[in-house]
Amino acid sequence: MGNGSRTGLRLPLALWGLTRILLLLCVFKVVVIPGPDITFDVSNIYQGWYEVLRTGAYPLDDVTWQYPPAAAFAILAPGLLPFLGYASAFFVLAFLCDAVVFGLLVHTGRRAGRSQRGAWFWLAGVPLLGPTAYARYDVMVTAVAVMALLAAGRSPRVLGALAGFGAVLKVWPVLLLAGTPKGRATFRSWPAAVGAAAAVLAFCVVWMPGALAFLGFQRDRGTEVESLGAMVFHVVRHFGWSGEARMNYGSIEFLGPYVSTVSTVALVLTVAAFGWLLVWRIRARRFVSSTVADAAFVAVLLFTTTSRVLSPQYMLWLVGLAAVCLAYRSSRMRKPAHLVLWATAVTQFEFPVWFSHVTRSDPLGIAVLFTRNGLLIAATLIACRILWRHTVTEPRLAGAGKVPAQATQPEREKALSGSF
Repeated sequence: MGNGSRTGLRLPLALWGLTRILLLLCVFKVVVIPGPDITFDVSNIYQGWYEVLRTGAYPLDDVTWQYPPAAAFAILAPGLLPFLGYASAFFVLAFLCDAVVFGLLVHTGRRAGRSQRGAWFWLAGVPLLGPTAYARYDVMVTAVAVMALLAAGRSPRVLGALAGFGAVLKVWPVLLLAGTPKGRATFRSWPAAVGAAAAVLAFCVVWMPGALAFLGFQRDRGTEVESLGAMVFHVVRHFGWSGEARMNYGSIEFLGPYVSTVSTVALVLTVAAFGWLLVWRIRARRFVSSTVADAAFVAVLLFTTTSRVLSPQYMLWLVGLAAVCLAYRSSRMRKPAHLVLWATAVTQFEFPVWFSHVTRSDPLGIAVLFTRNGLLIAATLIACRILWRHTVTEPRLAGAGKVPAQATQPEREKALSGSF
């Protein structure tokens, strides 16, 4: 690496180190963030699961265990650092996963057709979410997803294997396969994903009893107060709605009349969103180097925005995928990525800073929640439109002889995207 390259890395490395030290100070409670204790899940729930898992069984008596069986690997991972307490080891591992993602994005940004924008985006996005980023195992899942997407261009099988493993870790990484190019890449990545997922799942089932108990616990969840559907109840509770917001299945959910109806509507929206994604995949004609990442970003946006559960740590998924998109010069997802970044910043105020206002549905709580969810809705709609236009509309118009100005230089686009 030349002197110029080393000099160019000094600023992002210094900023990454500074912001991550601040996050560690927060999770170690040297710096206290207003609101609920964000480390409670690690020091109580995760550590409780850890003690049960060490006995050779999944926590079958705990309805808050709502994760696929490979999540046990993440919960048990702090045991690799026996010289630290459980919570401290967990935070150190989260820090290391963050470092791995940042390092991969920096390395990728130095290649032809790539950009350092992805590394800068990750550098900013994680601290904007606040200490929640290190106090949930989602940073570990996101690291797997980022590694999968960055490997997609060189090895579809590695993409598939990591996506399959990620699916048994926390379901959503299976969506990384939504945008694989038709033909050889799909025929290599999708079977690899099925094989990896089946192998990991079989191992977990044989390893410990109760590997599939999470399915029932997840099915019975309601509408979380932070979700898109919950916005209805935040408003109608001021007009005589008789329901309430209280702890249920490990999170604050709305319980009462019409909640099941709203949850059903959310499920229908999710099905409709994936129906659109299927139509897009059938009709897509152009796949460039960034399409796998772009489609994954769109798919997870659709999944997140329509979910009946929209926990703050979900933003970390979107930050990671958006960072990979921006690492490719051929990606057009800059605008929705920036909307996600703004939504991530608002999320830290929604939880933990002003979470009490959210649960009470007072004007401040409604304002911050509606702002965050509004930004996510806008990002989702814009990202869908961009993906459709770039892969369906423009190739069709080019084939008909009506080439938009931005699609008139395919050779230059290939050069910039690194797809030669």
